[in-house]
Amino acid sequence: MSQNLIEKIAQKFAVGLDDNQKVQSGDIISIRPEHVMTHDNTGAVIPKFKSIGATKFANPRQVVHTLDHNIQDKSEKNLAKYKMIEEFSESMGCDFYPAGRGIGHQIMCEEGYAFPGTMVVASDSHSNMYGGLGVLGTPIVRTDAAAIWATGRTWWQIPQIAKVELKGKLQKGVVGKDVIIALCGYFNNDEVLNHMIEFVADGIAELNIDQRLTIANMTTEWGALGGVFPIDDVTIKWLEDRAAFVAERGLAGVPSDADGNGKHPRLNKERIESLKTDIPQADPNAFYAKSIVIDLSTIEPYISGPNSVKTMTSISDMRERNLKVDKAYLVSCVNSRVDDITEAAEILKGNKIAEGVEFYVAAASSEVQAESEKRGDWQVLLDAGATPLPPGCGPCIGLGMGLLEDGEVGISATNRNFKGRMGSPNAEAYLASPAVVAASALKGKIDFDWSGDSGNLSGTINVNKKPKREVGEVKILDGFPESIEGGLIYCHQDNMNTDGIYPGKYTYEDSFTPEDQARVVMENYDPEFAELVEEGDVLAGGYNFGTGSSREQAATALKYRGIQLVITGSASATYMRNALNNGFLVLEIPEFIDELKSKYGDSKLSVKADTKVKIDFKKSSVFFDDKEYSFTPVGTAAQELVVVGGLENWVKKNLE
Repeated sequence: MSQNLIEKIAQKFAVGLDDNQKVQSGDIISIRPEHVMTHDNTGAVIPKFKSIGATKFANPRQVVHTLDHNIQDKSEKNLAKYKMIEEFSESMGCDFYPAGRGIGHQIMCEEGYAFPGTMVVASDSHSNMYGGLGVLGTPIVRTDAAAIWATGRTWWQIPQIAKVELKGKLQKGVVGKDVIIALCGYFNNDEVLNHMIEFVADGIAELNIDQRLTIANMTTEWGALGGVFPIDDVTIKWLEDRAAFVAERGLAGVPSDADGNGKHPRLNKERIESLKTDIPQADPNAFYAKSIVIDLSTIEPYISGPNSVKTMTSISDMRERNLKVDKAYLVSCVNSRVDDITEAAEILKGNKIAEGVEFYVAAASSEVQAESEKRGDWQVLLDAGATPLPPGCGPCIGLGMGLLEDGEVGISATNRNFKGRMGSPNAEAYLASPAVVAASALKGKIDFDWSGDSGNLSGTINVNKKPKREVGEVKILDGFPESIEGGLIYCHQDNMNTDGIYPGKYTYEDSFTPEDQARVVMENYDPEFAELVEEGDVLAGGYNFGTGSSREQAATALKYRGIQLVITGSASATYMRNALNNGFLVLEIPEFIDELKSKYGDSKLSVKADTKVKIDFKKSSVFFDDKEYSFTPVGTAAQELVVVGGLENWVKKNLE
């Protein structure tokens, strides 16, 4: 069976597979990632870790803690939180990086935790960034982080994989930020929602690692769960240069996992040579759910926004708007590395930012700032009138100084411009490359001197039909049913949001019991649902089921109402994670949902079928109305979670 690159790396970090089992998109697997990173939210993971009865880390070398989000806050409360995290990290013996060292994602790359060909997770949505180095980087939730701390493992469902072909060569003045803005703005109808992306084709050779990290980072904003570049000569050269740099720097600042002989524990010649002999790559005939092609030569500098990454405007068109800016930002994990600062410095050298404009700069790490200072670029920005911020997060997430105020316009080299994220919801936030941000700060309006070809952006997308998977009988664990049968209640609506399933007004009523949750489930969607549903029913929903907020009650309320499981055309990745973390199954069977849509239409919000539905887990088949529909096998990892009642119970059992 052929595998793509995502499946190849997932296979390597999966545990508990059957003999000769090859993982595929859709499989739920138990994973032991190479590393797990948490940042300021370590403080929220600690009580979860302790509540499951854990007292030590399964593998301290697997865990990385960084303080990066709220480092401008010098209040007694925040300093006490930071001290608590540092003392906890020290007591657990894991790797810890204090406030001021840099943004956690940048540290993960600089210090070799994000090593090509590995799987690395973090409790932060921008862990996608590691994909720029050929790493399977993807976000996890805090419960997962606690589980990995305690057992070294958690579970992961391999999502659908989209292949994105970057063809051709970038025009002069166009950079990686423009590429990802183009992808987000051109393919802006959730084409890659909940997918993993593999970037391929000849245009990749034109992109240095900094640009790849930028593109991979913002696959988050495109809606993907990760974006992975191939491991090529550019990657190897970056690793070799990086290893030489850290060897020259020495082990100052490297946590306790140094092996005692003066060699960096992750970035060293032996490890890089080993990688060269076994570089993972996709099989030639690997399957991809979607194939997207974009011609790099048709991309120009773009502006994203306002307040949405799905809206983009070319710099040529934006110039004509003569849009005044109040604040400019060169900060965050997506675009404040050495090359980014150099791009801005080249524009600002010998100049002053426009009167009335505030320009904030923060390096991605202390190391980046030191190198930029050495090159003279940092001083150029300061001489131009920039306000320096410490290496870390800040205005990008609405923390610290320099936030947007009512009525202001901001131009930023960050990754998100959601309404209100960088300050007032009555401000307008635009995204652009570092060079465009610097030019706009200089001129006092969104502008950039560029005279290349414009207006010809070219891209295509194809949806590929997945070949039928040959599945043998699934091994069934003790306590997990071989099959179930029940009434079918069908709710046709696509994009069923979590407010429809579990009204938001109950979310923070801590006194709500399971019985209370069961009583109010689906009341926003259909008040008649409560009259139709019976204990033991199976719920069939539409596509993108469970979209919206991350409240786990949208999953538990259905479970408490007696629903055995949910079948959807597709489901929100967050919803599926919350469901299985609570021992509740969600199956994606689009052919079955399409048949129900044809049979029942949409005249009623909820329909109770006259015949029962049977789900055979051993055969991975659903039987309804004398028809059979197959689904991705429910393997050992998912069965274990259902049997014990969720992830926290699974951890407790493994600790015992």
